[in-house]
Amino acid sequence: MLSWQVGAVKITRIVELELPISCNPKGAFLREATPEILRRSPWLYPHFVNDQDQMILSIHALLVEAPGLRLVVDTCVGNDKPRGLVGGGALSTPFLQHMAEAGWSRESVDAVVCTHLHVDHVGWNTMLEDGRWVPTFPRARYLFGRTEFEHWSAEGDADQQVILADSVQPVFDAGLAELVALDHRISPEVRLIPTTGHTPGHVSVMIESEGRTAVITGDMSHHPCQLAHPHWSPAFDSDPKAAAATRARMFAEWADQPILVIGTHYAGPTAGHVKRDGDAFRFET
Repeated sequence: MLSWQVGAVKITRIVELELPISCNPKGAFLREATPEILRRSPWLYPHFVNDQDQMILSIHALLVEAPGLRLVVDTCVGNDKPRGLVGGGALSTPFLQHMAEAGWSRESVDAVVCTHLHVDHVGWNTMLEDGRWVPTFPRARYLFGRTEFEHWSAEGDADQQVILADSVQPVFDAGLAELVALDHRISPEVRLIPTTGHTPGHVSVMIESEGRTAVITGDMSHHPCQLAHPHWSPAFDSDPKAAAATRARMFAEWADQPILVIGTHYAGPTAGHVKRDGDAFRFET
C-alpha cells in the first residue's frame, strides 16, 4: 500500500476498489474526455489512462497519522450496501483487514472526516452488526461539514436519503457526530479548507508539518485529466461552474509549489505535484 511522510505526519492509502471508465462522448463521467483529447496529455499514461483508453478511478481512504491523532479521511462505499455505483450490488471487500495490515484497528481511530456526503465517501462510517448499522470506528468522533449535512438532509433525492440513513444517521444516534465549519482545524497539523462546487459543503484536507505541506483533494478533482482541463465537470457536480472555478483556483494556488497533492480518486501513484503547463496544468508524480 502507498504511504507518504509529510513532516511528522504519515499518510497511507487503503484501496477499496479501482474502476476503469470508458472514454466516449456519451459517457456518464466526463463527456469531453475522448481518447483523442486525452492523448494530447501523454503524462496521463499509463497510470491514469490505460492502453485501452480507459480512465482509471480509485476508491480509497486516506489514513492520516499525526501527533496525537489517527484520522480516516473518506470511508469509501462500504460492505453490505447495495449501491448503483457498483452495479446495484453490495460489496464484500477486505477493507478493514487492509487497515489492520497498516497497523490500524477500528478502535484505534480518533477521528473520521468526510470531505462530502456522497456514496463513496461515507460507506465505512458504519458496518452491519446483528442486522443493525453501527459506527465502524466506535471511539472516533465523526466530523461532518455543517453546510454539507444540512444541504443533503433537506435534499429529496431518494438514493441520497438511503445513504444518509445507513451511513450517517447511525453515527448521530451513537452520539459520535460533530458538525463543523468549512475551515475547521482538526489538529495543529491538520485542517479543512473549503473547496465547494462538487457539493455545496465540500472540503479538502490540508496537512502542514515541519515545513512540509500536503493536501487531500476529495472530489474537487476526480481525475488528473482535469488539471489539463479544469473546466471539465462530471454530471454529478452539484454546481459545475463553481466546481470548475474551484479547480482552476486551487490548481493555480498549488502549481509549482512544494505541495504534495493526494488525489482522493487518483489511481496509483495517487500523489504528486501540480505544474503549470501552458494555460493549464499537469500532474507530476
